[in-house]
Amino acid sequence: MSLNLCSPNVTTVSAFNIYDTEVTGVNCPIYSAFFGVMGATAAMVFSALGAAYGTAKSGTGIAAMAVMKPELIMKSIIPIIMAGIIAIYGLVVSVLIAQGLGNATSYSLFKGFIDLGAGLSVGISGLAAGFAIGIVGDSGVRGTAQQARLFVGMILILIFAEVLGLYGLIVALILNTQGSSTFSCHATCFNPCCAVAKGGDGTCPSSATSTCFIQA
Repeated sequence: MSLNLCSPNVTTVSAFNIYDTEVTGVNCPIYSAFFGVMGATAAMVFSALGAAYGTAKSGTGIAAMAVMKPELIMKSIIPIIMAGIIAIYGLVVSVLIAQGLGNATSYSLFKGFIDLGAGLSVGISGLAAGFAIGIVGDSGVRGTAQQARLFVGMILILIFAEVLGLYGLIVALILNTQGSSTFSCHATCFNPCCAVAKGGDGTCPSSATSTCFIQA
C-alpha cells in the first residue's frame, strides 16, 4: 500500500514546494526577445512587399496610360498613394513592438508571442492588400483612360482593398495593447499537493511544518 504524500496527516508538505530557480525567471527566457524581433521584422517586411508590388503594378499601368492621355496622370496617381499607406501600417506596428522590447531580461515569452502575432497580422494583411491594390490599380487606370465613368468604381474597389490592411493594423494594435500589461518574469511558488484539482489553490505552505488541507 503506497503512502499518500499529499495526505493531511503528512506534516512535511512544504518539501514538495516548487520554486522558480531561473536567474531571469522561467517566464522570461533569454530567447523570448527573438519572437518580438521577428514580429517587428515581419510587420515591416511583409507590408513593404505589399506596398512595393502595389506601387510597381499600378505604376506600369499609369505609364502605359500616360502615353495617350498625359492629362490623367495626377488623377490616376491614387492607387500609388493607397499602396504607400500600407507600408505606414507596418511601420507603426514595427515601431511599437521595437519600443516594447526594452531589456532582454524583463521581456516575457508571452509578450514575445503577442508581438510576433501582431507583426504577422499587419504584415500579411498588408501584403494581401498591396497585391489587390496593384492589380486593381493597373487595370483601373488603363480602363479609366478609355471610359471616364470607370474612375468612381475603381476608387471604391481600391478602398475595399485598402481596408484589408487596416483590419490587420487594428488587430495588431489590440494585441500590442494586451501584451503591454504587467507580467512577472518569476513564477510564484507552487505546491502540487495544494493544487486546485486536489481541493487547494496551489499556494505553497507558509512554513515547513504547516500543511494545506486536501480532501483525501
